[in-house]
This record gives sequence, C-alpha cells and structure tokens, in this order.
Amino acid sequence: MLELLPASAAIEDGRLHLGGIAAASLAAEYGTPLLVLCEQTALAQARAYRRAAPEALIAYGTKALPNVALLRLLAREGLGADVSTLGELRFALQAGVPPERLVVHGNNKSDEELRGAAEAGAGLLVLDALEEVDRARAAGIGRVLVRVTSGIEADTHEAIRTSQHGSKFGLPADEAVEGIARARAAGLEVAGLHVHIGSQLLETQAAATTVEWLAAFAARCRLELDGWTPDVVDLGGGLGVRHVDDERPPAAERFVAELVRDLERAWSLHDLPRPRLVLEPGRSLVGRAGVTLYRVGVVKRATESVTYVTVDGGMSDNPRPQLYGARYAALLADRADEPPAGRYSVAGKHCEADTLIAEVELPAPRRGDLLAVPATGAYTLSMSSNYNALPRPAAVLVADGAARVIRRRETLDDLLALEVGADASG
Repeated sequence: MLELLPASAAIEDGRLHLGGIAAASLAAEYGTPLLVLCEQTALAQARAYRRAAPEALIAYGTKALPNVALLRLLAREGLGADVSTLGELRFALQAGVPPERLVVHGNNKSDEELRGAAEAGAGLLVLDALEEVDRARAAGIGRVLVRVTSGIEADTHEAIRTSQHGSKFGLPADEAVEGIARARAAGLEVAGLHVHIGSQLLETQAAATTVEWLAAFAARCRLELDGWTPDVVDLGGGLGVRHVDDERPPAAERFVAELVRDLERAWSLHDLPRPRLVLEPGRSLVGRAGVTLYRVGVVKRATESVTYVTVDGGMSDNPRPQLYGARYAALLADRADEPPAGRYSVAGKHCEADTLIAEVELPAPRRGDLLAVPATGAYTLSMSSNYNALPRPAAVLVADGAARVIRRRETLDDLLALEVGADASG
C-alpha cells in the first residue's frame, strides 16, 4: 500500500501520516472529505521531468488539478503550464507562471480566450482547427503549434484517448499540412507540431510509435511546405500513475528519457533538424501526491458477498470510477496495521450507485473510521461537482510537519449565493 501513497507517507503505531502529520489530525482540523497533497511528491516528479529533459519546456497540465498554490510551486521549479480555458489561463497568470512558458489549448477556443492568450503574451497557442487560423491572427496571436491527429490508439480507456481517427482533437494529417500552410500565409509564426495520444498511459510503445509517426509527418511537411520543419515538437502528456497494485506505469524519468531518445533517433533517421521539446505532464506530476480522506458513515450488508462502506463524499469529489471505471485502493487511516476482515465495497452518499471502489480488503469498518484513498491528486477535485448540493472539499498541502490550506472548503452559503432569489424575503 505504501507504494501507492505519497513519498512522505508513513504508518506509525497503526496510524497513517502524510507530510509528517497524522491523517486523523488533518481530518479533525480541516474536515472531510479532504484532499491532502504532498509537496515532496509533486516536487520530486517535477524534478524527475527536468532531469530527464533539461532543455525541454515542461508545461504542467493544469486540467489535472487547477490550483494557484500548486501552479506557483511548480513554476518555482521552472515549469510552465498547459491551459485550455480562460479560467485555467487566469489561474496560471495569478500563480506567476511566466507567459513564455504558457501553452494554450482548446478544441473550441472562444474569441475571448484567443484574445486572453494574446494579451497575456502566451508563448505558444495550439491550433486545433482550420477555422482558428484567421481568428488567431485577428486576436493578435504570435507563435503557434498545429495539433495533428496521428491515428494511433493508446492502450487506455476510450474516453481518454485523444489521437485516434475521428478524435475531436487536432487535425488529420492532410488537414494539418493545410493548416500549417494557411497559418504561414496568414502571417502567424508556425513554430512546430503538437500531438497527444491520451491519458493514463501505462506503457511506452504507443508513445514511441507516435514519435516515429510524427518524424515521418515532419519530413512530409518539409517536402510539401517549401522546406518547413518544426522548431518545436510538443508530445503532450499522458503518463499514468499507479492507483492499484496491478498497475505498473514506468517511472517518469525513464518514460521521458525514452521519449527523448526516440525523438533523437527518429529525427536523425529523416535528417531533420532537432526541435525543442515540450511535454505536458499532469496526472504524473500530482496523481500520487494526493490522498483523499473520507469519514465512514453507514456500514451495511447488502448481500452475502457485498457489504457497503459508505463515506461522506463520492462521485461529486471523484467522478472517475463512474466515468471511466477507474479503480482505487483504500486503507483505514487509524487502523492501518490491522489485518483485513474481509472485502468491502466503498460507496458515496449520492443518489446514484456511486461506487468509489468496487472491492477492497479492510479491517471491519465502523462508523467514524477515517478512510484514506491514495493516488487521488489528479482529475478528482478538478472534475468535481455540487451534485446533491454537496459543497466541494478543501485541499491542503503538507510538508515537513506543516499543512496549509490551498483551497478552502465550499459552504452551503457559497452555493446559495449563486441562486437568484434565494434570500428569505423572496
């Protein structure tokens, strides 16, 4: 279990500690559900990326967990930010991410978002459709990448594949060539190419195949576009994290080192000038850093083989099990050294099936126990909702025995403040 938890996690006298603080103390002070982020783990991952590709721009995939304090922490390590909405752009600017380290995405960018990118001086904007060319020029955009769809299907859930034929993202090869030509004719600086095949990748083969495909595509561009070759190649992100014991993603440093070697080999094979590399890790930077703490409520036997352990959150703070069939592990934070008493299903409190974990071994759970779910730093709070009018959880950053709130807990007053005519006077 410790391999799934953040680097700072420890079990002392049967109690889970995160960042040098007992999980029970965090829950008592900040309430539950609570997302606890380990600073040490996030920084270690950022540094692993920088070591493996010291000349690359590492742009944090903000959608994994948009948070100003986290973006600021990563910016201090030299990272940039991959943003895909005006909101994510504002978060990155508020965090002090240097504009030249911003990569702006979006498959349906509004004119306001294009203007926002231009006004911020974003280093790169990724063109995702032919019709964006004229709109980007009108907005005052400078340097762009053209996102190309490789047709390579990543070995991951179909909902998080992004480069297969028919994807809503990017341009098929023929249209990408046209896009480069149009953008150059419009006076945009076409700095290079972008490709991203999907998320939660647990092996390297699809990424290696994509690099080979992209090199061949770049060689085609040289032939068809008067010698144009990409100065920048953005390979996206997508490296997975380990949520359960049988998931074995490669280490970030190994994954990136192999990508760099693949790129050098493929570009050399086609006699292409070596481009600057951009990578956009999200999940692999913050996934393992996060642990969600829940308070156990009802424990109820449903059948001879199914006993539900119900917690005070669920699909409103982590919709991934419902959306993608994502799997998670869990432990009782204050009884972490007790032997399991059986297999249990962890369910949320919402008006749906709302199963967080279909089956997990635990000591016999009791009302009031604290349940810890590892590897929840990415795509949980960022995809959260107010289903059943439930306020979103708080998030705290822990390091060296200290914790600080980096996102306060929502309140019912926050939710009611959005409602027109919600005051008692009507």
